[in-house]
Amino acid sequence: MDNQDKKSILISFGGNLRQLRLAKGFTQEQLANELGVEISQISRIERGVINTSVTTLYAISKTLKIDISQLFLFDTP
Repeated sequence: MDNQDKKSILISFGGNLRQLRLAKGFTQEQLANELGVEISQISRIERGVINTSVTTLYAISKTLKIDISQLFLFDTP
């Protein structure tokens, strides 16, 4: 897997997270506050700028009340 593939996955993941967050009625600020992280961290995850940790993913799934597998249901170009 090259760097372009990795970037594509991060961008697709972030877009999926954004859709799930909005569907649950959360702003980036609300999600960040619930997780105890900076708003900018949520923004960077959603834009595919950073690769977040498994523990953060777990916390996101619990906060949004979704199965963690839903975070990975996306297509890559």
